[in-house]
Amino acid sequence: MTGTRVRRSAALGAALALVALSAPVASAGESTATGSTGGAVPTRVHDPFLWQATVRQRPTGPAALIFFTNRTRYFESTGVLVGRDGGYRLIPLHVGEGHGLLSPDGRHYLRPDTGELLDLTTGQQRRTLSTGIYPFAWSPDGQQVLGTRSNDDSVITYGPNNEQLNDPEKPDDLLLVDPYRSTERVVDVGTFAGHTAAAWSPSGDLVAVAGWPDPAASGAELQRLVVVDPAGGGGPHWQVDLGDRRILAGPAAWHPDGRRIALLAFDGCAGPRCTADQVAARIWRVEFLDAATGQAAGQPLFVGPSVTGIVGWRGDAPVIEQVNAAERVEDRRATLAALSPGGDLEVLVTAPDGSTGLAVPGDLLTRAAFGGPERRPSPFAAPLWVYLAVAVPPLLTAALLYRRLRRRRSVDPTPSS
Repeated sequence: MTGTRVRRSAALGAALALVALSAPVASAGESTATGSTGGAVPTRVHDPFLWQATVRQRPTGPAALIFFTNRTRYFESTGVLVGRDGGYRLIPLHVGEGHGLLSPDGRHYLRPDTGELLDLTTGQQRRTLSTGIYPFAWSPDGQQVLGTRSNDDSVITYGPNNEQLNDPEKPDDLLLVDPYRSTERVVDVGTFAGHTAAAWSPSGDLVAVAGWPDPAASGAELQRLVVVDPAGGGGPHWQVDLGDRRILAGPAAWHPDGRRIALLAFDGCAGPRCTADQVAARIWRVEFLDAATGQAAGQPLFVGPSVTGIVGWRGDAPVIEQVNAAERVEDRRATLAALSPGGDLEVLVTAPDGSTGLAVPGDLLTRAAFGGPERRPSPFAAPLWVYLAVAVPPLLTAALLYRRLRRRRSVDPTPSS
């Protein structure tokens, strides 16, 4: 009986060891199985396994999609990369870290505040920018990023006569940075207490920037929109006060024809005193401004509740992100949908419950490359320590049993012939 147990344990340990050794092959199989359709955004994505590898542990290549969820082994907001080869990988976030920015080619992820650039194809991460920069939008050529940096003094101090020595409400800087060459410069957009969003024109020669013009406007959520040449000189081309019920529609707010800029406007409670239920009850629509003059242009498109922004375009139809208004945050689910001129919504991508922050690379958005196959995470795409944790205990057990068996045989008398 003992010999049988030893043989079985040894066989099991060997099998698990083979699984561990074959892990890279299983990961490569993700690409083999889906390589022919890797250049499209999947129609549905799922929660990763708790043992899913991170990008830095086992990179899987350029992204087809990124979303954020706390349903990972970290039990807090975590980025989930869905690669063009079908592989799922985690992007762990620092404590308090917001959502970063996915490069137009899907190869890099720029972290907010830390200035770190994560290469999704190699897993290497390096700090290329100074800290404190929050990125808004990549340029169409994928070489530069618009971002903002707060200049407020974080701690208020006082002098000997009780006079305040610093300023917690300094105007913020709008920056044009190059995360590959580690350069940055301030863009002249006028004085803003804080910036909230920015979008590039399709040609890359103009940018639209929204924010609060002064601290009082910040407290009342009154925003202003300006359009400027990021190369500098001449100041804003024009500016429009948006009030407290209109916002720039996100990094893809500029229409692909270059002639219109999209806003998100809502009916319902406005201002900082609105409750969460009142915010969820807002009814949204997409409005347009003439990119040359700032005047209203065209007819609005009615959307409905729970719109977070425009992530891209499919022809003339904006692709919007919606998050259903569930009572519990963990039950909310993000989707991407195309909004037709007639107001119909066609769901393009569905994410699991508890997901937010869907991001699609610009090259796939430009080609409107939606309708890819549904992606499911591979249970074999785990970090090496998972395989070792599974394989080592049976191997040690088998070794101990084998040692005990040899010792027992050495003390047993040899039967006479």
